[in-house]
Amino acid sequence: MTAARQVELEGHIIDSGMMQACFGIIMDMGGSFEVEEFEIGRHKTAESYARLLVQADDEATLESIIHELHQNGANLSDPKDATLEPAPADQVVPHGFYSTTNHPTEIRVDGEWAPVENIEMDCAVVVENGEDLRAYTKVLNAIEEGDLVVTGETGIRVSPPERPRGREGAFGFMQGGVSSERPSESTIRKVGDAIAETKREGGEVLAVCGPALIHSGARESTARLVREGYVDMLSIGNGFAVHDLERDLYGTSLGMDTESLDHPRKGHKHHIYTISEIIRAGGIEAAVADGVVDSGVMYECVENDVPYVIAGSIRDDGPLPETITDAVEAQNAIREQAHRADLVLMLSTLLHSVAVGNCLPSTTRTVCVDINPATVTQLLDRGSDQAIGMVTDVGTFVPILADHLLDDETDGGGDSSTGD
Repeated sequence: MTAARQVELEGHIIDSGMMQACFGIIMDMGGSFEVEEFEIGRHKTAESYARLLVQADDEATLESIIHELHQNGANLSDPKDATLEPAPADQVVPHGFYSTTNHPTEIRVDGEWAPVENIEMDCAVVVENGEDLRAYTKVLNAIEEGDLVVTGETGIRVSPPERPRGREGAFGFMQGGVSSERPSESTIRKVGDAIAETKREGGEVLAVCGPALIHSGARESTARLVREGYVDMLSIGNGFAVHDLERDLYGTSLGMDTESLDHPRKGHKHHIYTISEIIRAGGIEAAVADGVVDSGVMYECVENDVPYVIAGSIRDDGPLPETITDAVEAQNAIREQAHRADLVLMLSTLLHSVAVGNCLPSTTRTVCVDINPATVTQLLDRGSDQAIGMVTDVGTFVPILADHLLDDETDGGGDSSTGD
């Protein structure tokens, strides 16, 4: 017996590749389809519409196909209310719970659509249907007994970001995936324009930085960006903070002079000496207040009230007093930053880039820079397809970016001002 359902595609479904992707999903999973209605947008800003009848040999196969289509932006033509089931215990979700994508999502309850708040991938959706209908994501370890959790696929509408024809504006270039071949300086200037536009619109920029940024000599340029207000939040590991502070206290980063590239005698001990001195001072903020530390990225964060999250790992030395060593607590702190960010710069750190990327909605503009192509492609493969990647040296990228933003601002080049 053949099972069939109607689905709809709306938006820039041709230019974005959505329609082609959906056709491929149906055929690859053993189904078939008929295009019952197709309206093509005939100018640059016009949207298209398609209604498909999707068929499969049995209901189970059809449900699997519909699930995959749904993740790619196809929605059922005859939406019903979502199925809600109470969580049976703390941290336990009902069988068949809906696992979110990072795309904007809506839930239908009593005929009313509610946007899902704080959308991110791999979460459950909890609904509160009191005086005001609310739907929001919860990670599994935050589920409480009795939470009404969305299960199944009905009553859920997903809207992946579209890629219209136009590429105008500061963000027009952010549609191109990974590249190591684009003219580097030209692309970096476009990233700078995107940051400046974000700031002019009152948005917040999150910088996710790895220790290589310090080793490569980009420390001072990063500190300038923090000082001048182009970085609103910092997400790092214990290693980044230690090496930045070591550069201030001993002139080295992991024992190496980043200017002469020499390795001073006993330089390999500088990082552990640094940790000791910061602990002795009572932490980073106390070290800045007491004049123990007077330069660098962490110094500028303290002096300019830029919040930072230092997430620990099992390999950390020390760690520094401000390092969050509880993994769940660190995730929650990162999640809070990610939900506030309007643009994210991921600079030479695989683990932290993926961690932050997992918390970001697909509408957050993201730039990932790393000398290793695997870092950039892994982030995009994980599902952060709103990101663009640049395979280049972060020690080159950040100084050029800072010069473009700060020197152009000084010279009166209007595009790069932070506005009011």
